[in-house]
Amino acid sequence: MNNKQHWETVYNDKDSDSVSWFQSQAKQSLSMIDALQLPKSASLIDIGGGASNLVDDLLNRGFQQLQVLDLSATALAVSRQRLGVKAASVKWRVGDITQIQLSDNSIDLWHDRAVLHFLTDHSDQRLYTKNLSHAVKPQGHVIIATFAEDGPQNCSGLSIQRHSAESLQLLLGDEFELLSQYNEQHETPFASSQNFIYCLFRKR
Repeated sequence: MNNKQHWETVYNDKDSDSVSWFQSQAKQSLSMIDALQLPKSASLIDIGGGASNLVDDLLNRGFQQLQVLDLSATALAVSRQRLGVKAASVKWRVGDITQIQLSDNSIDLWHDRAVLHFLTDHSDQRLYTKNLSHAVKPQGHVIIATFAEDGPQNCSGLSIQRHSAESLQLLLGDEFELLSQYNEQHETPFASSQNFIYCLFRKR
């Protein structure tokens, strides 16, 4: 089974609020985004946003240029159905972030909660950061959240790569400046805890 098939199966077999990564509200991400005080015309992309509720809150904040990218068309359909007529205000993209082509210098804010840590192969990590580097505008921002060094070693039956702020900085390189980092203890729907790290970067 390839990655796309895996995630299509997950979202076909389970309700979106019964997966371990479900958040009723992406509070840490929203706090970091709010602090940036971006103009409502800023271009935001949520990598692996799928069925996440983050896009709902970003629309409610008035952002006008939103993209949600996910491997799973089924996950994106969940969000589109949830949003109803508001879904027309969002650009929905089915694709693999290591392969899809994004326009150069087109993104003001890149948000990724729990995609990068599934990329355990160094070549996939390089493709991810290459895409990120050419898509994010100079002075643009990047929020990446992954399992922390004391977080789980696998998720959804897949191995993951845990990270620290230092390993994320090394991955993104000197082109990006680490501005802040936060730890989050995510409570899953199964009453277990997962330790995440959130890092905010700015492209120099």
